Amino acid sequence: MSLTQFVQKVELPSGLYVVATPIGNLRDVTLRALDVLNSVDVIYAEDTRQTRRLMDAYGLKTPLRTYHDHNGAQMRPVILSDIEKGHAVALVSDAGTPLISDPGFKLVRELRAHDCKVVPIPGASALTAALSAAGLPTDVFTFAGFMPAKSAARKRKLETFKSFETTLVLYETGNRLADVVADIGEVFGDVELVMARELTKLFETFVSGTVTEFKTFLEEGGTPKGEIVLLISLENTADANASEDDIEAFLRANIEEQGVKSAANEAAALFNRPKRDMYALANALKNRGPAD
Repeated sequence: MSLTQFVQKVELPSGLYVVATPIGNLRDVTLRALDVLNSVDVIYAEDTRQTRRLMDAYGLKTPLRTYHDHNGAQMRPVILSDIEKGHAVALVSDAGTPLISDPGFKLVRELRAHDCKVVPIPGASALTAALSAAGLPTDVFTFAGFMPAKSAARKRKLETFKSFETTLVLYETGNRLADVVADIGEVFGDVELVMARELTKLFETFVSGTVTEFKTFLEEGGTPKGEIVLLISLENTADANASEDDIEAFLRANIEEQGVKSAANEAAALFNRPKRDMYALANALKNRGPAD
């Protein structure tokens, strides 16, 4: 049975409908999103070629126009006028949820300033998809979108998050990933990273490891292709500046009860140090015997 059989034509009040679309797999679209896209008077898309694929897959014939950063100032008065005339208008991005590192903020703000109805139609988002499967803490997370292209500006931006205890989420491209990882190491130390690549697509991949391990991974495997979400665990960075005496004291207190490997792993996570370094230190402390 085709999903096109479930697509309905519904009566929609005038306003802007901010519609999330699939980030890869076209079957991740919601039935409500299809109903809205089928029922509005016009759809504004960041890239009409990308949106046309979705529309063709589900037999949608709604008029399609472009709205992006370059024509936004020109199109916002047009969209406002249409809505004030009683039209229902949809906004979609290339993929995922509009306004999440995509155009639309200025449009939504202007429409709200004119008391126009703005309706979210939730659905797929690379941000939440990556967080749900990365295995990093999600009780507190910070989304920073795309970092600056140049290293100096990027490091200044990363520095603003240095005091945060959070999972920091970035959007990145494969050709910049090695440089970004190097800058992360300089700013935060050997923190834990997770790379989520090509989410919901055929070659969906999750890779996790410390900054040091990521550098080795990138050197050996080359530049990853596709769209990337990079997650950085900053939950324990407050302990990254602990002294060597603090670390040794922690290991001595835990080696006997937990064993060398377990104590070393816990120290690596707590103090943001390489596991192999903590394991070597723990072994040395055990062989050295009790502290004088």
